Amino acid sequence: MMAEDEVESRHHTFTLAMEYATTPFNFVLSVCDHARETCSVLPGATTATRLYHSVPEPARATGSEAEIRTAFQDTRDQIKAFAIDFVRQHLPH
Repeated sequence: MMAEDEVESRHHTFTLAMEYATTPFNFVLSVCDHARETCSVLPGATTATRLYHSVPEPARATGSEAEIRTAFQDTRDQIKAFAIDFVRQHLPH
């Protein structure tokens, strides 16, 4: 799904949030309920502005292959829109 949007993600890796426990944050963005619940334990984020946007979990999608693909595309597009909106509202241009 990311390649369709011209985002190279083959070399991206998974990291645990606790790997950033001592990193100070200005913002904490989350897009899933689990992240929203667990990010509160980051010591470096105690004063961070927290922004949350719930998106459906595409891995739970059911239906035809086309419907499941659409679910993944929709989730990607919602996260992208959330990120673009965040940048426009909160980061200097």
